[in-house]
Amino acid sequence: MNTVRDLNHQLKQLCRRNRDGSHATQRDRERMLSLIAEQLHVLGFRGMNARSLKPKHVEGLLNHWRTEHLSIGTIKNRLAAMRWWAQKVDRQNVIARSNEHYGIPERRLVSDGSKAKTVNATDLAKVRDPYVRMSLELQRAFGLRREEAIKFSPSVADQGDHLLLKASWTKGGKARTIPVRTQDQRQVLNSAHRLAGRGSLIPSHRNYRQQLRVYERHTANAGLSRLHGLRHQYAQDRYEEMTGWKAPAAGGPRTRALSAEQRALDRRARLTISQELGHEREAITSVYLA
Repeated sequence: MNTVRDLNHQLKQLCRRNRDGSHATQRDRERMLSLIAEQLHVLGFRGMNARSLKPKHVEGLLNHWRTEHLSIGTIKNRLAAMRWWAQKVDRQNVIARSNEHYGIPERRLVSDGSKAKTVNATDLAKVRDPYVRMSLELQRAFGLRREEAIKFSPSVADQGDHLLLKASWTKGGKARTIPVRTQDQRQVLNSAHRLAGRGSLIPSHRNYRQQLRVYERHTANAGLSRLHGLRHQYAQDRYEEMTGWKAPAAGGPRTRALSAEQRALDRRARLTISQELGHEREAITSVYLA
């Protein structure tokens, strides 16, 4: 009888025989399909192979993802990976071509209010793994994505007045820099150095995937969720620092209420924040700032 390992192995082989897209796209696709294989097993779909994908599997996963309150973007990315899978095994008709078929709306690029979140000392004290605590501190202080904060190596990234994030840590595989501006940020980095030494925030006896599971388990046990909101808080703090007023999502004035001079400052701030967060487009900052 096939196990989740069999399906995982077949999907990995499928990915390695069909190297569509950039290295980062290939890596993300393989990781998503591995997660999907595990979730199908947990949901009770046993004995699957790469060619046994059916509509019931898609519906089962969608129902599961909705209970996890995943973002629209995350669900769309996972469906895209499944469509790729279905196409490679000649099962295209298993998955509807349109996301609207599943009631998934278009992703909004304008925020409906603030999704900012922070973690304080009390929150952090509930997280028992020191590496997970440190990753959370970095997410808060520098607006890092979860993967970046887990793979973070302070001896590599800390360049004194700025961080240098390696391409292999980032979404899209593009290196970027983030300024070190505050004493709080410096203290966070000093703590990361003491914990990781010459290594990263993945302990030597674990790999990234194992540490990701540790992160998910410990943050859930501590009652922490929607931690992408730490990036929202970073963006809003940076915006206020650079403009002198709060972002619209945090209760500040809308762009149309600004003077011409203020609009120019608003645009410069948004462009800077977009770059620091690792986005290509200034427009994406509307998700964080409104």
